[in-house]
Amino acid sequence: MDAQGKRQAYGTLEPDQRRNQHTFTNHRWLVTDVDDATLAVFTAVEEGGLAIIDGSKPQEERRTRRRRGRTSQSQNATSPDGQWQPFVRDHNLWLRHTETKKERQLSTDGTAEDSYHRDASRSRLMGMQYDTPDFPEDQARVTWSPDSNYVVAMKTRQVAERRVYMVESSPKDQLQPKLHSYPYLKPGDDIPVGMPHLFNVDTQQEIDMDTSLFANPWSIGDIQWDPDSSAFGFLFNQRGHQTLRVLAVNVATGEVKAIVNEECETFFDYSNKQYMRILPDTHELIWMSERSGWNHLYLYDTLTGQVKNPITRGQWVVRAIDRVDTETRQIWFRAMGIFPEQDPYHIHYARIDFDGKHLTRLTAGNGTHSLEYSPDQRFYIDTFSRADLPPAHELRKTEDGSLVCELEQADASELTASGRTLPEPFVAAGRDGKTNIYGLIHRPLNYDPDKSYPVIEAIYAGPHGAHVSKSFRSSAGQWAMADLGFIIVQIDGMGTNWRSKAFHDVCWQNLVDAGFPDRVLWIKAAAKRYPYMDLDRVGIYGGSAGGQNSLGALLTHGDFYKVAVSDCGCHDNRMDKIWWNEQWMGYPIGPHYDAQSNVTLAKHLTGKLLLVVGELDRNVDPASSMQVANALIKADKDFDLLVIPGAGHGATGTAYGRRRLRDYFVEHLLK
Repeated sequence: MDAQGKRQAYGTLEPDQRRNQHTFTNHRWLVTDVDDATLAVFTAVEEGGLAIIDGSKPQEERRTRRRRGRTSQSQNATSPDGQWQPFVRDHNLWLRHTETKKERQLSTDGTAEDSYHRDASRSRLMGMQYDTPDFPEDQARVTWSPDSNYVVAMKTRQVAERRVYMVESSPKDQLQPKLHSYPYLKPGDDIPVGMPHLFNVDTQQEIDMDTSLFANPWSIGDIQWDPDSSAFGFLFNQRGHQTLRVLAVNVATGEVKAIVNEECETFFDYSNKQYMRILPDTHELIWMSERSGWNHLYLYDTLTGQVKNPITRGQWVVRAIDRVDTETRQIWFRAMGIFPEQDPYHIHYARIDFDGKHLTRLTAGNGTHSLEYSPDQRFYIDTFSRADLPPAHELRKTEDGSLVCELEQADASELTASGRTLPEPFVAAGRDGKTNIYGLIHRPLNYDPDKSYPVIEAIYAGPHGAHVSKSFRSSAGQWAMADLGFIIVQIDGMGTNWRSKAFHDVCWQNLVDAGFPDRVLWIKAAAKRYPYMDLDRVGIYGGSAGGQNSLGALLTHGDFYKVAVSDCGCHDNRMDKIWWNEQWMGYPIGPHYDAQSNVTLAKHLTGKLLLVVGELDRNVDPASSMQVANALIKADKDFDLLVIPGAGHGATGTAYGRRRLRDYFVEHLLK
């Protein structure tokens, strides 16, 4: 289901058929039967997951990532008193009386370049929803005051539309090639800017606001009115992601003041750690922040702009908010690192009072957890597992998290009896000599510890997440590689997400680092424990950000990594999507972008490289891979290039690409 609620068909499954589907966090998937009856609705989570369609009645989806309170934004919404319908004419905001049809013009400053027309270009240019159509020309984006006396309308400044072009060399329906293009802003480009404008309905006049506190926005949203219509607030994220503010506007004077004003020398992880919940009845605000060095929740007084108290605290992080109960004044949330003796990436569930007291841990087992509540919410099934521990299921009481009974423990004995070794979690100190780095070791079927095995790292160092599996699941991809005669490792080095702010900040304007100092130390520590890991034969592969990382391994750590397969990499962060790259590399665009580009570093190539790209990649511009190839040729470097006609993002996920990836390591590390 796309952002407009429209269905985008991805295929049909036969009974007993399994499908692996690439997706992104928070994408929603609808499953129907042949009669279009809903079977299930899923929201993709970062950790991945398994969806089993068994014909049971679909449950109401419970997963909530970021709830921010009562937001009344809508498009052409009738005023609360039912009298006025807003619309756009000649790029200006108008009102039409619902009974008399009399019209009022509220704005006169709208133009084609800066219009009150509801904008769709941000979704196309910045949100990767390339096919989003324009909204009807009379549609506005407005938020009414509860008393219908005021309306806030968004006015959007348009920008030139950058497009990425691709040639489909071998279309299925014709002989001649096709030219494709799609809208795609890149770091440093001008962006569509939406600014709020406040109007008095009776006087038909705009109330001027001082915009100095929300200048140069990346985004402005979550517009919410006070119940008495005296003020409205909104969330402002300045471009560069170093200033976040919750602002309140007095409608009588147009005065703008900051309720929350956060500034950061590196970046705010706005795409993962942003939560705002306004509680208008008590003049309070729940706010998420890493100001302490860890991701936690704070309770604000919205009248004074002061923090009443931290809600959560400690050397662990809040992962997500599941529920806010304003009657009991309790927050139900997910946490990571809340048990110091466990892997800090394990997801646990907890509850706490608004005042920061009575922290109740609802899960405790040594693993990553998921909960399923009973219909009356009095009990829940706690399912937890690790990469090396099959799922355990427990029944617990919601009141205090106490155990009612153990329900079931999955059994992997048949799997291990077949000669299969479960992935082994392994921990070693990172570059600072004290921070633990966590990863997994995958061994081949019936491996012999007396033999010597090459080591291959499957890398993805994207700072938006932590990427090593923490739950029990099929490791078919890693096992298929390992069974060729390799030890496969996966590692979350510094610069990835969901540890301390300092751990994450390693990536700031420094994606070239990719945690390699930690990764190399981790692999060396593993080889010290397991001498059958041959560190004279180390390879690495990855796709997308992992494609950038895997090539970077040869360019910056060629003394350790000898062979790399790089798939659909964003090899120069100026060539990739605007939101992801400005988040970590910063804005404005500085010389560090060029210095860290694989194109710039191509002259340092050592070892064996297979560069793979799909000619129809709509996630990362395929030209990025071709520019690296060009730089390697100019530097007179030997490498292998595989362009897969018709393939999109993740070309090594095709049958041919997957075989070529495996063959490359066999040829250069085994023979």
